[in-house]
Amino acid sequence: MKVINPASYIDLTLLTTTASDTDIKNIIEASLKYPFASLCIPPFYVPFAANILKGKRRIGTVIGFPLGYQSKAVKLYEAMDAVKSGADELDVVMNIAAFKSGKYELIRGEIENIVLTNKDIIVKVIIESSYLTDAEEATACKIAIESRAHFVKTSTGFATKGATIGDVKLLVKIVRGKIKVKASGGIKDLDTTLAMINAGASRIGTSSGIQIMEEFMKR
Repeated sequence: MKVINPASYIDLTLLTTTASDTDIKNIIEASLKYPFASLCIPPFYVPFAANILKGKRRIGTVIGFPLGYQSKAVKLYEAMDAVKSGADELDVVMNIAAFKSGKYELIRGEIENIVLTNKDIIVKVIIESSYLTDAEEATACKIAIESRAHFVKTSTGFATKGATIGDVKLLVKIVRGKIKVKASGGIKDLDTTLAMINAGASRIGTSSGIQIMEEFMKR
């Protein structure tokens, strides 16, 4: 396995239900310790983080989180509000209920609207792999690509399981470089992080970014 500095791959994440002002302030400060790809926090805290960071770290947030079945209008407004508040990246939960009902055009239109309305913003589509068959993952990736999103993401971390090496390898094989892959959910140590990167993930979503980097620096 080749040696990789994981910091630039990691979206340092705090999306727990009980995250307080103090918790968010602490992770904002922690995000500056290493050159992380971004800091991913709840939409409510985006203005707070933007005011503190002032461009020193990219800010990501989640849209339609964690279930994805809000209406298109609600998700579009949530995305625009997050960007207006200072978000640079949006991790959008695909409408899995609509997907399971075969309403692919609805999903495609929803994601495409978010992408086109928020130019210069990185959009990652969370497909929640644990709920999908391999064939459904291929369809979800096709929709994400056609919607002009920048990433397809494995998981919210709130489902029955998080990312697996198998998920990442499958998504990388499906997308064939047309879109990037983000692995998220249950990634808590350096070896798992490096394995995900070597499997083809361009981003890693984890709340354990500091611990992972401390482990990396010790090696």
